[in-house]
Amino acid sequence: MRERRRKLTKAGGESGGHDADAAINGVHGTPSTADSGNHHKQNEEISSRKRTADQISNPDNDGENTKSDNNQPTKSTTNIIIVPADLSAKDAKKFRKDARRTARAQDQSEDKIKFVIEGQEQLQEDDDNNQKKKKAKKNSPSFPRINDLLTQHAANQKLAAKLAKQTSMNDALPPSEKHRHIAIDCEMVGVGTDGKKSALARASAVDWDGTILLDAFVRVPERVTDFRTFVSGVRPKDIRVTNDAALDHEECRSKMEKLLQDKVLVGHALKNDLSALMLTHPREHTRDTAKYKPFMRATGRSGGKLRPRKLRDLVYEELGKRIQVEGEAHSSVDDARASMDLFKCVRGRWEKELAVGKKKKVGGGGSRGEK
Repeated sequence: MRERRRKLTKAGGESGGHDADAAINGVHGTPSTADSGNHHKQNEEISSRKRTADQISNPDNDGENTKSDNNQPTKSTTNIIIVPADLSAKDAKKFRKDARRTARAQDQSEDKIKFVIEGQEQLQEDDDNNQKKKKAKKNSPSFPRINDLLTQHAANQKLAAKLAKQTSMNDALPPSEKHRHIAIDCEMVGVGTDGKKSALARASAVDWDGTILLDAFVRVPERVTDFRTFVSGVRPKDIRVTNDAALDHEECRSKMEKLLQDKVLVGHALKNDLSALMLTHPREHTRDTAKYKPFMRATGRSGGKLRPRKLRDLVYEELGKRIQVEGEAHSSVDDARASMDLFKCVRGRWEKELAVGKKKKVGGGGSRGEK
């Protein structure tokens, strides 16, 4: 500013100083009419060069209005092209290729093109409508019906009454009778080339009240090819040789054999557990919930052979409890306790049926007892 004032003063003398001030004021002070017009024109040019927020977010929109007259945003529409039904596969491919080329020439997005075979327009439209309905139904909140809630409440009350009655019967049992029962469960890992052969990796035993009598990981003498951790919960460090807490198979077998001596053995699919332990148990002292007929389900349209059911389903149906939750590894302790609880809820009826069957067998009735 000083340098410019000095030059103007030198060029115009003392009288030119006033003009210099006026010239300076014309630029930085009150603008003249001509300068005001130029300044307004520059502002318009700058404004025309500025982009709105919509133009920044949509670079393809060259200053065009993205909203309709009623200030509502315009919806992107799909360009449906009908493919003649009489075209061969090669000609249909060429037809689609030409349609995409035409869309690019018209600055249209290929993603907005949808090809529909001639004669299937209505089917495609119905399919789109069904997809929209499914999406809307999926996103809409679902509320239980009052009838379903009442039915569930009645079922819960019935189950609670049943369990309370059985619990009172079990509480009346002498401690010596309760002490006779023991429940076991085992977890296996896969060995062999395909990992389908099972080997004992964990063994658990609980008493009538669910107290742990034995729970130990077992070292596997051969190479494990499938730990089945997502089901068994067994990890490599649990059964490695350096794990002092793990037992050898023979040691585990010996301890379990002592626990089972003169006991009523309870469990689910006990054949697999006893096979893994290399043990046997008297049939009359075995209570396998997988083979109890009221717990089994007939297969086939008109009945058929009875099949065992999963322990998880039986425990939820008979006890209202959840075990073996999806995505979580199984626990042999939890499964043993669940088998014992499942047995306790039907113990009175089960033992009565066994007693009746035993009498028929002794009396020569020809009907074998339920096992």
